[in-house]
Amino acid sequence: MESKAYTPLASFIDLLMDAVFAVDADANVVYASASCERIFGYTPQEMVGKNMFDMMLPEDREGTRKSVVEVMSGHPQFNYENRYVRKDGQVVHIMWSTRWSPAEQLRIGVGRDITERKRAESMQAAVYAIAEAAYAAQDLLALFQRIHQIVGTLLRADNFFVALYDKDTEQLSFPYHVDEREKKPKPSRLAAGTLYAEIIQTGQPLLLTPETMAFHPRARQAFADTNPICWLGVPLKSHNGTIGVLVVKSYPGGVCYTEKDQELLQFVSTQIATVIERQQMQIRLRHMAQHDQLTVLPNRGLLHDRLKAALSIAHRERGRLAVLYIDLDKFKPINDTLGHSVGDMVLQEVAQRLSQCVRETDTVARVGGDEFVVLLQNISRPEQAALIAEKIRGVLSEPFAIEDHKLSVAPSIGIALYPEHGNDEQQLLKHADKAMYFAKNRDYRRQLSIGPID
Repeated sequence: MESKAYTPLASFIDLLMDAVFAVDADANVVYASASCERIFGYTPQEMVGKNMFDMMLPEDREGTRKSVVEVMSGHPQFNYENRYVRKDGQVVHIMWSTRWSPAEQLRIGVGRDITERKRAESMQAAVYAIAEAAYAAQDLLALFQRIHQIVGTLLRADNFFVALYDKDTEQLSFPYHVDEREKKPKPSRLAAGTLYAEIIQTGQPLLLTPETMAFHPRARQAFADTNPICWLGVPLKSHNGTIGVLVVKSYPGGVCYTEKDQELLQFVSTQIATVIERQQMQIRLRHMAQHDQLTVLPNRGLLHDRLKAALSIAHRERGRLAVLYIDLDKFKPINDTLGHSVGDMVLQEVAQRLSQCVRETDTVARVGGDEFVVLLQNISRPEQAALIAEKIRGVLSEPFAIEDHKLSVAPSIGIALYPEHGNDEQQLLKHADKAMYFAKNRDYRRQLSIGPID
């Protein structure tokens, strides 16, 4: 049916702010009113012959097909919502009222643009969702994953990343980076003249589109290898200043971001910065509660948690583990003669040397003044623990150069093995502690005490 069949009503229909459509049974447009150009970006002439499902977002098609079946069965649909892609690539939300004309074999629909309303609703929902994510996320990665999902409800965010800036060290890191073409950048010093530096130093967002990309002095260098069509970065601002940058990016065939998208991202960026700082503070507090402040090693509480978890695994998999209890002989005279500041530096150096003696999966903890515990997980045989203990003895016996002083300590080491010396953390720690004192009291400062001591 030709669009001109509706000519007698066209002058009135074209005055409506809502768009009026007539489509055939296959969803091909046979008539479109003048308002379709304002809503969809296409002129009425361009709309005629197009299939409505081809312009619709794929995820909305199945639900719309079910609605079409209802309409063609004689049940008019009111206030039905779905989304379409405009001529300029932007997504538009439409609310429809439609009915079927059996005589004309056409569906007649009136579509209202509710994009701004949906945008406002989405922004409000996003703010609440971000606040909830701050409490629900177990760590920063989980938080960033949830933020990515939330931002994706506001605009296309297939390529999304968070860059955090530490002003004390001037380091820029990328704790979350999802990009279909670019690899995750390594942490580095914030380089002057980069897009990130521009945003962090000015505190202003930056939108690069096909029209502006070629003329931006830093864009050509930044995108020499990936060639995105759009790049949008907004500062993450808090009361401490700009703590990073939130970025979305698109490649050829993807969406082209607009100033409205920039406003959306800016609207949620302050909330995102707040929850990131809150999560970072919780991580710092949790770390302080679980680690020794002087040596930054796990403390007694965290050691117990890790030992309990390791025992559970060893019991389930019939594995073995060892606990080494270490006490530093000759340390008290250092404190008494040279002062606690020198003693503290010795303890810090001891912590570093101990950490270098074990695997990343093992744990070195400081449990008291000059007492340390090493948890060796998943050892294959008892002799392995003895070899590590000998290595530790050798490393700690090397002199310490502290403030022009050449200092020496001698470790006493007691070893407890699972399952030979206990089935829980208390039994193993007690056995290793007694073994260590047995060695110390017998003046076996160059020997190990392993096995029965009772």
